[in-house]
Amino acid sequence: METTRQLKIARLIQKELAEYFRGEIGLADHGSMISVTQVRMSPDLSQAKSYISVFPSSRAEEIVKLLEEKTKMIRFELGKKIGKQVRHIPELRFYLDDSLDYVDRISELLK
Repeated sequence: METTRQLKIARLIQKELAEYFRGEIGLADHGSMISVTQVRMSPDLSQAKSYISVFPSSRAEEIVKLLEEKTKMIRFELGKKIGKQVRHIPELRFYLDDSLDYVDRISELLK
């Protein structure tokens, strides 16, 4: 069960990451669209697990690797945005959210 503080910080990070991915990271050059579907905070607020959805899904692994390489830069930029609202900027971990692919597969099987 997540606390109210965890949920607030998670929503704040989700919003800021989505805005960052939309404008500044330059992933549009790669022809991909990234959505931050969910962020989960650890109980001590030191780690943020970010679940992302990538379209087209064929490039998902490539995009996750790119994000892992740029984690320090993304965390720095996130710190500039939310530094006044939190004491410590959490470590970022990126995970692929493949729930949409799962839904598509289930609907294909049901047809």
